[in-house]
Amino acid sequence: MTVTFIMDGKEITVEDGKTILDAARENGIDIPTICWHEATTANGLCRMCVVEVEGWRTLQPSCIVPAGAGMKVQTRSEKVVRARKTILEMLASTMDLSDAPEVLTMMDEYGASHERFPDAKRRESEIKDDNPMYIRDYSKCLLCWRCVQVCADDAQYTYAINFEGRGFETQIGTFFDKPIPETTCVLCGQCVGVCPTGALKPKRQFLLETGMSPQEISVLNTGRKRRKS
Repeated sequence: MTVTFIMDGKEITVEDGKTILDAARENGIDIPTICWHEATTANGLCRMCVVEVEGWRTLQPSCIVPAGAGMKVQTRSEKVVRARKTILEMLASTMDLSDAPEVLTMMDEYGASHERFPDAKRRESEIKDDNPMYIRDYSKCLLCWRCVQVCADDAQYTYAINFEGRGFETQIGTFFDKPIPETTCVLCGQCVGVCPTGALKPKRQFLLETGMSPQEISVLNTGRKRRKS
């Protein structure tokens, strides 16, 4: 069974049950995403993928809204572009995007300013370095939920991390704020693999960026002392 609708003036037919985002990608129409990932369940958190549907009061997250027969969808209307630009500017005002190249590219594309909200409170967090595999820098976390999902039902079923706190204070954390080695984490690295902003980073990469040499890192990994030259 299929449904036919209009997207950006083009008639599109897709299988019933496909989302608007699915339909767009199958037909070469670009809709930006941040929280969406092919390995995780879509949840519509970031709202970068919003589109305008004729007759609907609010913009709709295309990653979770099914395509419907007779819909008229606009992916780049003035309202949509303004919403995406504002989302990007709010992210830039509160978090460190220096390790988020995809988001920075979106900011350039939408002409978003890093300075629009100069008085915004920054999300600051100390780097958590408590295990041998990766570091956690939640100053760079935009709460996309990808890491939580792959740690849970979408992949690993270990449930080592989840949301904690409320409102602006919300962040990803372990239960009772335990160090990673004291949780159910198996150090599989899947959370690091899906992180779009560098909030989760391989320990080796982090150490190289801080100026350590591969040889110094090797000594740390093996626990051996360096020979005197």
